[in-house]
Amino acid sequence: QAVLVESGGGTVQAGGSLRLSCAASERTFSTYAMSWFRQAPGKEREFVAAISWNGVGIYHADSVKGRFAISRDNAKNAMSLQMNSLKPEDTAVYYCAADRLMSKMPQRYAYWGQGTQVTVSS
Repeated sequence: QAVLVESGGGTVQAGGSLRLSCAASERTFSTYAMSWFRQAPGKEREFVAAISWNGVGIYHADSVKGRFAISRDNAKNAMSLQMNSLKPEDTAVYYCAADRLMSKMPQRYAYWGQGTQVTVSS
């Protein structure tokens, strides 16, 4: 069973930075689009950023554009999300996801990690 594992979450003050990582258990994911989603308590899971299998296609949600940056290293079966200028409204559980086609809709992704908590204090 293919597995995605997130790491790097934590608690940071507003204006601070965190770097999330997503490790894939299989090299298969090097041919998949990968994305980050987040879910705050009582809210639906929302799109954060996506990257195509070769890193050419990159998309960020408007709410994080200019502050977050998605990247991937296929040689390491890994993906990252650099988060700068964090705001309290960024507080959520962050999930990495993978599938053959890139989408902003979570229901389009077959593979998910367990999530990592990011808390931004004011």
